[in-house]
Formats: sequence, structure tokens, C-alpha cells
Amino acid sequence: MSWTDFYRRQEILEAAVRLAARNPGVPLPLEEVPGAEEHFGTEENLLTALQYQWTRTLSGRLRTEVIDPDDADGLGDHVDAVTRAWRAAVDEHADLRAVLDGARERHASLRRMHEGELRMLAVTAGLADPREPAEEIVKVGHALEALLRTSREPVRRRPVMGHLRRLLAPSA
Repeated sequence: MSWTDFYRRQEILEAAVRLAARNPGVPLPLEEVPGAEEHFGTEENLLTALQYQWTRTLSGRLRTEVIDPDDADGLGDHVDAVTRAWRAAVDEHADLRAVLDGARERHASLRRMHEGELRMLAVTAGLADPREPAEEIVKVGHALEALLRTSREPVRRRPVMGHLRRLLAPSA
């Protein structure tokens, strides 16, 4: 894929989100997005690409917030970090999240990818162990996501100086 193709696909995905955000629960009319049928073929392929974008965004936010899982001061810090990451991703990409939520029941591939996201949230938050059965981790992830969607109370941040000291201490 050339850079031209890459940028064209990004433009198509952005246009699809703008269109689908008007009514996220209905199938996306690919014929109304110039180039969508040519580059993606089906609604499911386009939505899978959007889910991949969302996963990249969320996992990047998680890495930024968590930095080093061994560095956290306990369970609360992991949950708080995941909460901050998820909320920041949703706030920045609310239309994308709404489109994916609206399409999930139409496509099994989106449900599977969402379950992967739920496992990532549950394990990163320290609420589940990756060695547990996947379906149990997904249940924990569903519960966490439900809380994230309904609760909007502020999340405490770790003190920056203490965090920097912990990062620099091993190098001293």
C-alpha cells in the first residue's frame, strides 16, 4: 500500500465516521462515502478498520497512563489509570465510539474485537489475571466498562514528582 492509498483510506474512514455518527445504530451506506466500496468492499471491513483505529488509540492511552504496571502503588492506581485512559479516548473520539457501539451487534468480528478490548481493560486495571478463562475476563471487562460509561466522577492523578522519582530511582 502506498502512502497515497494510506491517506485515502484514512480520509474514507473519517468520512464514514462523520456520516455514521448521525445515526450510529443503522447500517453504514457505503455508497454515500466516496471510495468506501472500492477500498473496503463491505461495511464489516470498514468497521473492522475503525475498530482497529479505536484499539490503537485506547491502547496508546493505556500505555501513557500506566507506563509501568510494577510502578503503580496498588489496585486503585491501575483502575484510575485505565479510567483516565478510557475516558480520554472516548472524549477525543466520541463519534467513533458511538459508531462502533451501534454496529457491534451486526457483526461478529466487531463483537470479538470488543471482547479483546474488554480483556485488555480488565487485565490492565488489575481486575483480572490473563491466565483466567477468557470468558471470565470478558465479564469483568463488561462490568468495568459499564462503570466507566455511567460514572463521571473525577479520577485522581498520581503526584508527578513522586512518579518521576520512582522512574529515576533505578538509574541512580
